[in-house]
Amino acid sequence: MLYFTTRFQMLMVAAFVILVCTPAAADWPQMGGPNRDSISPETGLAGSWPNAGPREVWRVSLGEGFGSPSIRGGKVYVLDRIDNDMDNLRCLDLETGTELWNFPYASPGSVSYDGSRTAPTVTDDRIYFVGVMGDFYCLDLETRQPLWNKHIREDFGEDTPRWGVPQAPVLYNDLVIVAPQVRDTTVVAYHKDTGDLVWQSPRLGALGYSMPVVLTLAGVDQAVMITAGKTSVWGLSVEDGSVLWSYDGWQCKIPIPYATALPDDRLFITGGYRAGSAMIQLRREGNDFTVKELFTTNECGSQIQQPIFFEDHLYINSNSNEREDGLMCMTLDGEIKWKTRDSRLRWFSSPTFERGPLLLADGRIYNLDGRSGDLHLIEPSPDEYKELAQASVLSGRQIWAPMALSQGKLVLRSQDEMKCLDVKNP
Repeated sequence: MLYFTTRFQMLMVAAFVILVCTPAAADWPQMGGPNRDSISPETGLAGSWPNAGPREVWRVSLGEGFGSPSIRGGKVYVLDRIDNDMDNLRCLDLETGTELWNFPYASPGSVSYDGSRTAPTVTDDRIYFVGVMGDFYCLDLETRQPLWNKHIREDFGEDTPRWGVPQAPVLYNDLVIVAPQVRDTTVVAYHKDTGDLVWQSPRLGALGYSMPVVLTLAGVDQAVMITAGKTSVWGLSVEDGSVLWSYDGWQCKIPIPYATALPDDRLFITGGYRAGSAMIQLRREGNDFTVKELFTTNECGSQIQQPIFFEDHLYINSNSNEREDGLMCMTLDGEIKWKTRDSRLRWFSSPTFERGPLLLADGRIYNLDGRSGDLHLIEPSPDEYKELAQASVLSGRQIWAPMALSQGKLVLRSQDEMKCLDVKNP
């Protein structure tokens, strides 16, 4: 989400009011929702559920993978995978789950943890998406035909990396920005209408599995990218891809989450593989940026999922290969207020949520356990963990795909199916 310095908070509130008063407020058109922060502006959602959980509106079968849905204009878009031979972009009706159309294309190959990876990015008339093998398409939503397509790995002479290409395109003005995960460059920008390469950054650090996010920091729009290697956080000019600033106080050998923007030009960085987390703050004098490290901590680390910022606190599924802290509440000073897996409090030892996704809507957190498939409705509070409802909604393994919410409908998926739950009239 785009956060501004303190003197612009009133403008931020006004912009938020405008946002929620428009029809598009109900959309979840890209990875992480309207502002890529896993927060929905919807209100009027139920604060409790029947014992069986929210009413199931529909369910459909899916191919294996982790590609999450995007929702725009009452339609659900999801990138499916057919065996190891084809990708298949599917468009479904949000109310019924009926498939309205699909766009399959050949994309042979296999990676570790096979299947689709990320959500499409949907505008009023186009959809941008990147398949697990690196196929990058811009599709016309009226004709359902490609306006252009690229292969963001092969175009730079590279094979697909071990865990595939987890890129959800980010739009900025006339640009569409992705990280191709190649040796000679880290972030590239194409013209959104033609697919022409507009700029490419220098090589920044080592190969990672994060994606760029466009933020306004210290009054300047920029693409923030997290990489592996000693210097791991970068701010890039959206004009030409040049480096504006960098930070080397935190390292992760396989970074996945992107940076979380916070008030007063702060960024929260987190990762698995014992990387822990860090908070930094940007300042600018003229054209020069300075980066101040506010804190680092080994007490918190999310391997896959994005943290949520709500009322001056961070809520994080602090889980990875090496740790299971469960859901954690942290102050912006790095103080841990509570966590659901606390060895000191055995009675407070569940749930873990494993590496499942979470989102915030109507002042409540929806947290999906990546191991059990249980969906939890939580009232965020720095005082204690407050669960409002819980139900088993999915089964299987590695239920890690981010969820989407639109018009009171929560859309979530496992490795073999996608469901729509009514969380407004459950």
